Amino acid sequence: MKGIDMEYTELANGLKMPMLGYGVFQIDDETTERCVGDALAAGYRLIDTAQAYMNERGVGAAIAASDVAREEIFLVDKVWVSNYGEGKTYESIARSLELLGLDYIDMMLLHQPYNDTYGAWRDMERALDEGLVRSIGVSNFDPVQLLDFCTFNRVAPVLNQVETHVFWQQKTEHANMERLGVQHMAWGPFAEGANDFFNNPVLAEIGAHYGKSVGQVALRHLIDSGVVVIPKSVKAERMAENFDVFDFELSADDRAAIDALDTDHSICYDHTDLTVVGGLLDFIKSTM
Repeated sequence: MKGIDMEYTELANGLKMPMLGYGVFQIDDETTERCVGDALAAGYRLIDTAQAYMNERGVGAAIAASDVAREEIFLVDKVWVSNYGEGKTYESIARSLELLGLDYIDMMLLHQPYNDTYGAWRDMERALDEGLVRSIGVSNFDPVQLLDFCTFNRVAPVLNQVETHVFWQQKTEHANMERLGVQHMAWGPFAEGANDFFNNPVLAEIGAHYGKSVGQVALRHLIDSGVVVIPKSVKAERMAENFDVFDFELSADDRAAIDALDTDHSICYDHTDLTVVGGLLDFIKSTM
């Protein structure tokens, strides 16, 4: 059976989470249903979606149609910023469960660190208490925001999902998460193709040594660093390739060469850029 070689991490609340999963960002709802079905068939047991992706129905339909038992699947979902606020966030989680056709979500995240995050978090704690979600975390929180949340909430986040790839390895953020007992999860593990990622000569040379692709080497490096990854592809053969990263080990020299690729800044979506973030917040406010 595929998936038996999967590596896992144990979250601060005791739940086991696969180190590698399948992400459905920017995939339409109908295509998502087919893709998640292909991913589950390939052995993936972690699926990552979000309210903002508008494909929760497709994810749930694929899970329902699969022969994989629900308890074997670790589902990550995210509350969008326009649904933040006490009462409002709880209602949005209930709607997500309805769209998914599921009784619970394994990990619910706050998608962005804006708007009424504290009111939203109180609803996340309520959903956790009532069993609608099994764990709660955040996404795109910087080290200070994460420290604040871990310090002043009744239930601390068990995970933070942030942009992470070989060009921005988030070493400061990672160290902060380790200190706080928060699992590091990467979005954009292939840097969304930036910097000619798939032709990177360092990754290509290392991959040639092991008979692996650039993407497989990058995923292996992140997993070895303790980072959960969610690569995306709409092609079944690429899904299988991305999953095939548990049968080789990078050397110390390999890891050092990949570490040297780190530019220590965002190349996908810079949450410190006032123009970028301002545009996002203006758009969100216009939809509320």
